[in-house]
Formats: sequence, C-alpha cells, structure tokens
Amino acid sequence: MPRIAATLTLILLALLFGPSAPARMLWSEPSARAVHSTGAGVDILGGAVKRTSTNDDALYFKFKVDPISDVHAEPYFAGFQLFEGDDERLGVGNALEAWAYSAYQTAETGPSNSVAGEFNFKSTHPEPEKPGVSLPYEIVHQGIPRTIVFKVQYVPGGDALVTVWLEPNLGRGATENNQPEALTTKLKAKATFDQIRLRHSGNGNGWIFSDMAMATSFDDFVVVRYWQTWWFNTLLAAALLMAVVATVRIVEQRKFQQRLRRIEQESALQRERSRIAQDLHDDLGSSLTRISLLSELVRTDKDNPAQVELHAGKLSQSASQTVRALEEIVWAVRPGSDTLQSLVDYITHFAGEVFEGSPARCRLDVPAELPARTLPPDLRHNIFLIVKETLTNTLKHAGATEVHLQIKVAPKDLKIIITDNGRGFDVHTATATGRRNGLENMHRRAQAVGGSLALTSSPSAGTRMEFSVGFPG
Repeated sequence: MPRIAATLTLILLALLFGPSAPARMLWSEPSARAVHSTGAGVDILGGAVKRTSTNDDALYFKFKVDPISDVHAEPYFAGFQLFEGDDERLGVGNALEAWAYSAYQTAETGPSNSVAGEFNFKSTHPEPEKPGVSLPYEIVHQGIPRTIVFKVQYVPGGDALVTVWLEPNLGRGATENNQPEALTTKLKAKATFDQIRLRHSGNGNGWIFSDMAMATSFDDFVVVRYWQTWWFNTLLAAALLMAVVATVRIVEQRKFQQRLRRIEQESALQRERSRIAQDLHDDLGSSLTRISLLSELVRTDKDNPAQVELHAGKLSQSASQTVRALEEIVWAVRPGSDTLQSLVDYITHFAGEVFEGSPARCRLDVPAELPARTLPPDLRHNIFLIVKETLTNTLKHAGATEVHLQIKVAPKDLKIIITDNGRGFDVHTATATGRRNGLENMHRRAQAVGGSLALTSSPSAGTRMEFSVGFPG
C-alpha cells in the first residue's frame, strides 16, 4: 500500500509540474459567417498576419464549413482564400469545376481533376460512383458539415508545400503525423498573403464558415476535453490518492479492530479458564473436603446410629451440591453452551432441581422460541449466578409456596423476573446470615455485565427480583 501511495504521489507531481507546450494562436475568428455571392470577397484578417516570398516557416489554418449549397445546385465555388493585395493566392473549399472538397489557384492539378489549378482532397468518405466503385474524393452535400485543416510550409522564392486534412482527428493525442493517409492531401501552391477572404460565387445559397483560426502548430488545434486537461487529471489523481489513503486507513483500522477483538476473546477465554479453575478449587474442593470429613465422622461414630444417620444426611446433601457444582462447570465448558437457548435451558433445569421435593411450586414462563444469540462466557456465567443466588435464597429463607420464574427476550435485551409469595424481608435492614453478602454479590455481578438489578420486598409481602441486561452488539 505505501508503494502505491508513493507512485500516485509521483504521478500527481508530474501532472502539476510536468512540461506543457503553450498554444501559439496567431489569429482566430470563432463566430460563424454566412457567405453568398461575395464576388472577390472582403478581408477578415485585418493585417494581423502576413507572409511574403522570403519566409521559410510553416503556418496552420483551420475552419469549419456548413454547406447551404448542394451538388445539385452547381456549378458554384466557395472557399477560404489567401490574398496578397488583390492578387488571388491559394483557396481551400470547393473549386468551381471540381464539385468536391478541393483547392484552387494551385501550382499543380490534382490526379482526379480536369481543370488546371484545381486539386481534389482525399477523404475517408469517398463518393460512390456505382456499386463497388468509389471516386477518390468527397462531393459537397448540404447539411453535412466538415472541418478542414491545412498546413503551408513556405519555401523562399518558390511555391509553398501544402498539406490538407479533410475532417482530421483533433482529439487528445492527435498530431499531424498520425493522421490517416486516406484524409491527407499534399500539393503545391503560391500562398503568400496579407488578407483572408471568404468567398462564394455561382449557384446555390452559399456556405457558412465558423471556428476559423491560424496557428504555428497542428497541436494548437487539438481539442482537449475538460476530463483530458491537466487540472482535471490532477484532481483525479489527488482524489485517487486520497481514496487509496482512506482505503489503507480503513483496512488498517479493521485489522486493528480484529486484533483487538481477538485479544478480547483471548482475555475472556483466560478469565473463563481462571474462573473454572477457581470454581474447581472453591466449590468442588470444599465439597470434597466436607464429604471426606463427613465420611470420617461416619466411621468414627459407627456405633452411634443416631449420629451415623445425621452424618449420612449431611453427606448426601454435600454429594448433591458437589454433583450440581460439577454440572455447572461441565455446562460452562461444553461446546454449544454459549447461546441464549443453552442459558435459558440450563436455568429452567436448575430451577426444577432446586425446588424438587420442596413445598414450593416453581412456575416457569419462558418464550417458546428464542433468537439465535451468542453470549460471552462472563455474561452467561454472571446471569446464571444471579438467578442461582435468587432461587437458592428463596428456597432457604422465603418459606414460599409458589415461585414464578419469568424470562422475557426483546431484540436488544434480556429480562429475568423471579417472584415468590413468601414471608419477605426488609431489603435495607436485611441481617440474616449470608443474606446481605448474597444481595451485594448479585448487584456486583449485574454491574459487571452492564445490567441493572432491582430487588423489592417487605415483610409478609413476598419478594420480587428483576434483572435486565443488553445483548452484546
């Protein structure tokens, strides 16, 4: 990417500071002029430029014609003609007897002409004479405009060398050397001048001349569209460079975000591993230690049936707690447990186990269909522990006969509501053993996942826990 940006920068500098040939337009007349029956014509140059028999440079002329007269109105002639004083010199347009686009007052006669001093131009639109046979020139047709460019190379003391292009290519990159041979005509003529006259004589309605100019180079007539200009290319190159830079920046930002997400995932995985290791140490370790001690007490008090029965009950309770803790760990690490569906299924399974065999009846209100959502391990774990703490406290302290577990899923968040009809308590002055710590743990877990937890209760009025949390983006 940096290499591409550097290359585009060089292109931009070249466009800004690269050499360009300035145009040298000696004379121009862009407005249209209609000529009809002009006779000798009137000068339109006004002495702006002249050439004598001593000059040895080259001049380039251009004009556009829109014939109003047609071949059927002939004979007539029309032309863009050089004059030296009142002496006729080279004329370019349509010779009187030629009928085609041609020159007159030339020093030689064209190969397809019968009148001396007339010279038909080559054309890429040759005139069909009969099926399969074309004439080597183009007849003038009304309503079909043509552009003519001709070059006059002056030879001191002799006839000038004239090159004529009928309907030449004047687009970007065009030069006099790359014009097709089929539209290039070369001849000789006397072309000294100090006037330019537009002429028409004979039948028909005349010609319209426009876009007339004289220059020192063919390149000065090349038409460069705005999208071919240096400033447009400069803007385009700058825009392209900015697009590349923006693309590089976006790609780098995406790579950074991907690396950040990967680091976050690895960090979350590491936290989950640490949590599982802590659970194994705290829950299973303490439970197994308790089972080991109770087993030792059973053996010690084997001669006292009452004590054995008491120890056996505690041993069974500890074994059940150990199995439940092991189930939680297995659920947490099992593939596929990171979904909303898995969390809801495990919560309902746990609720059923907790209240199995107890006086309280647990009613479940769970959506029949859940959206396919993936939950991070820490979010899933904290949600479950909040529900677990609430249900366990309800079983131990509420003395309820009915517990209602309700789960609501919205497009952007999850809400869990647990209510009971138990004895209730004063939330602000709760002093029961473990009750205050349990409530603080629940609020801390809710804050850790960006959720909110509301606990409402009063003596003899039951308890309501409402927890809500947004899904990760």
